Amino acid sequence: MKKITIAIDGHSSCGKSTMAKDLAREIGYIYIDSGAMYRCCTLFALQQGLILPDGSIQTDELERRMPEIHVSFRLNAETGRPDTYLNDVCVEREIRTMEVSSHVSPIAALPFVRAAMTAQQQLMGREGGIVMDGRDIGTAVFPHAEMKVFVTASDEIRAQRRYDELVAKGEAADFQQVLENLRERDHIDSTRAVAPLRQADDALVLDNSHMTIPQQKQWLLDKFHEIAD
Repeated sequence: MKKITIAIDGHSSCGKSTMAKDLAREIGYIYIDSGAMYRCCTLFALQQGLILPDGSIQTDELERRMPEIHVSFRLNAETGRPDTYLNDVCVEREIRTMEVSSHVSPIAALPFVRAAMTAQQQLMGREGGIVMDGRDIGTAVFPHAEMKVFVTASDEIRAQRRYDELVAKGEAADFQQVLENLRERDHIDSTRAVAPLRQADDALVLDNSHMTIPQQKQWLLDKFHEIAD
């Protein structure tokens, strides 16, 4: 059976990564978290002092230093899922903080950042057999992917999921702040000039507002077999 490319796009905190990871493991494909790649760029910018206290970005310096940013994924034997590495250092926890979340959309909107990450993503997926999730996978990174899914859920449900995730990690979180951050990211992602978040014309739509994880998993598996078998 020919291995296909699966692109899963959608709004933030709608469970894309969880379902993409589970699907990849179930069908024996490689999972690539494109959102984690932009979070790595954001973490790098924060670490290097390229995001100022007022939130402005030193874009010229960041563009000059983009060749220093290399993102990779390695399987975690304990969890059975891939961890994200920035320049060979595991940053899986660091990139999921609210600090990174609050800056990632402006970083991801920069054309030179998108060009660099898209090139890395396309290199990773050149042989097929991958599941990649993000904002523009089915529209910009792999517009010819055989299976495209656009995932969404209500703002409040997505914010609650993100809030619960932060609390479970022992991080201080405020629901209203999480909700506002989520809506701001949606706006930036959907209105940016380069590769905005949008549903591909040929994407399957999954509103998982009231679906359990097992139900989502079965829905994806059924669609995969319809397309790939």
